[in-house]
Amino acid sequence: MSWSLNGTYFESCNCEVACPCLFLSDPTEGDCTALVGWHIEDGSFDDVALSGLNVALAVHSPGNMAKTQWKVAVYVDERASEAQNGSLLKIFGGQAGGHPARLATHIDEIIGVKSVPINFAAGNGKHSLKIPEIADVEIMQVTGQGDGPITIAGHPLCIAPGFPATVSKSTHLSYKDHGMSWDLSDKTAVFSPFAYQSE
Repeated sequence: MSWSLNGTYFESCNCEVACPCLFLSDPTEGDCTALVGWHIEDGSFDDVALSGLNVALAVHSPGNMAKTQWKVAVYVDERASEAQNGSLLKIFGGQAGGHPARLATHIDEIIGVKSVPINFAAGNGKHSLKIPEIADVEIMQVTGQGDGPITIAGHPLCIAPGFPATVSKSTHLSYKDHGMSWDLSDKTAVFSPFAYQSE
């Protein structure tokens, strides 16, 4: 089994900026609700091409994300064929190894898996992801010294190891599915490139 993915990832959660969960500290609101999205620019699983597809996770952690187990809902791009869908679920479910397998050790329960339209857009420091009737999130890069980006590198709770995360804020984050409902704005967000591969 040989696979690799690279592209752009971003997440937004309910913590105040900047999220202490990145440093293994307690979330600012006591628990953490996050929406994480990946846009695969180039990828394959054995001979199954995965380029251009999107994946998203809705995550709830009842406390410190490094110390409590998460509940997650999984959303896979409806454009994926049966083979592509199966490949993405193996990778992001942790069964195929690599960094997603490390992330999967934090998951206690997968509360749902759906094939849905996932609309991803990025440019000029802005990232957005929409799943009709389920999720709508947009984040904007926070400006730092010299009007440049603010980045965090080497943080221990890292979705995309090897790349600095650019600090952002949500302009809005709404989610409603599986009994969870969030409606937030001006909260933590980060984005970066990502690269995962089989070990």
